[in-house]
Amino acid sequence: MTTLRTIVVDDEAPARDLLRSMLHAWPQCEIVGEAGDGESAVTMIQDLSPDLLFLDVQMPGLNGFDVVASLAPDTAPMIVFVTAFDQYALKAFEVSACDYLLKPFDEVRLSATVRRLLDRHAQADRDISAMMGRMRTLLAELQDRRRPIVVKVEGRHVFLDPDEIDWVEADDKELRLHVGKSVLRVRESMSSLERRLPAQRFLRVHRSTVVNRSRVREMQAWFQGEYILILKDGTRVVTGPSYRESVQALTRDQG
Repeated sequence: MTTLRTIVVDDEAPARDLLRSMLHAWPQCEIVGEAGDGESAVTMIQDLSPDLLFLDVQMPGLNGFDVVASLAPDTAPMIVFVTAFDQYALKAFEVSACDYLLKPFDEVRLSATVRRLLDRHAQADRDISAMMGRMRTLLAELQDRRRPIVVKVEGRHVFLDPDEIDWVEADDKELRLHVGKSVLRVRESMSSLERRLPAQRFLRVHRSTVVNRSRVREMQAWFQGEYILILKDGTRVVTGPSYRESVQALTRDQG
């Protein structure tokens, strides 16, 4: 029988107790250690070299992202994130070679995860180094997404979560950032702001327009390679013909 030497990491003792009790149904997962913080987890992983890590994302001090960043790709275990993050984060974890458990989870969801891990562990060509590379890329994207950007508005510095921005349009030498019902006027070039926005969330659809992908509700064909994007608040944005391929990719991104 395959045995996965397992470490459980969560800053809340009841959460560790619950996961440990659920894993009793899976003798293939031998719990060799538990940690209540990221610092202890890193030391324990280095000392015990586990096959599997159930890792809470949100912890004080070193969080789950920091723990992952500390692991050497050639010796890293399989990782299951235990998280309360939003749908984008869950999609990112799902695309990577690891798995996730969304709090609160039940025995059915845990069983599906364990079966997947056992299958993956049994594959002779399992490449942990490649898995870690993909995971690091995804985590970097998540961290970029959550990092605020700073814009100067009428002499004051405004800190914005990128996801607050619905779309951006150039207006002469200014940019107009549409943030909910507010419009912030910023003296910055479109190319400069675009470099600071997370590329996986924002799309340039016209030489003077950038949209938040998550705000697009509908796309309609227009003239000569142009499209009309209808945002969730009803705003209609006309795309440029030179951006046709990247705009069309919106439909593939949803697939």
